[in-house]
Amino acid sequence: MISNLADLKHAEQTAQSYTTESIFVVDFKDEEDVWTIIPAENLVAAAQATPACLIAAASTASSARVMLEALETGTDGVLLRTNDPLEVLSLKSYIEERRAQGAVAFKYDIATVVSVEAVGSGDRACVDTAVIMQPGEGALVGNFARALFLVQSECSETGYVDSRPFRINSGAVHSYVAVPGKRTAYLSELRSGKEVLVVDAEGRSRSVLIGRVKVEKRPLVLVEAMIDGDDGDVVSALLQNAETVKMIGPSASGDDGWVATSVSELKAGDQLYVMKQHGARHTGISVEEQIEER
Repeated sequence: MISNLADLKHAEQTAQSYTTESIFVVDFKDEEDVWTIIPAENLVAAAQATPACLIAAASTASSARVMLEALETGTDGVLLRTNDPLEVLSLKSYIEERRAQGAVAFKYDIATVVSVEAVGSGDRACVDTAVIMQPGEGALVGNFARALFLVQSECSETGYVDSRPFRINSGAVHSYVAVPGKRTAYLSELRSGKEVLVVDAEGRSRSVLIGRVKVEKRPLVLVEAMIDGDDGDVVSALLQNAETVKMIGPSASGDDGWVATSVSELKAGDQLYVMKQHGARHTGISVEEQIEER
């Protein structure tokens, strides 16, 4: 039990003393105290070069998550003390999402652009995340739940605007966006402290924290595309008409690469990645129901 600095120092020394595979369980007197975060990080640092398996006791899923994210790598596991099944399910969901991050979780279909049309102004949402995204990473958004387009973050340098690799200029506020837990949300629902799913051109995904969402009136462009092999199914996205807004698709060279094309340069015949999913949704969850999106 760690309740003061002397307990912490003793625990650090104990963790560093292990020379064989062992399980080392630590508990905090007041795990909800903000000052458990630094001790948890110290213990993770102390144990990382040893064969000890560091387990942190926690009584809530949120406390367990703090331990599993300490110094990014986190403790090796947690011991959840609770009689509340919702806490168990919450932690289970978080662990499953964490294991899936970095794995190739999505397989894209290809859609061929049939039209790009400036359609007037509307409220669009910029999602400013608390992470730096790399080229090829962005959010899955679209007008229809059945097919979401990969829109890249504003990570590219331009001649007039500095790059903002934390930002995804995601589209009009009504648009669907992929969020963790195999769910969708409306862009208008996102806000500080929630999470959004960031996906790259290879299909790898990760959940990231939202710092803020900026909703502003901007000129919009309607991008319509036909999904290859889907009997002429046309899907669309309504995005800000700006050079910094780029959609990702396969490279025109025919290799396995990808390319990010600005909506201001997009034209009929260009190809884009889409992530197909079940169109019927209830509070963001896929349901078995007949629905028509158009």
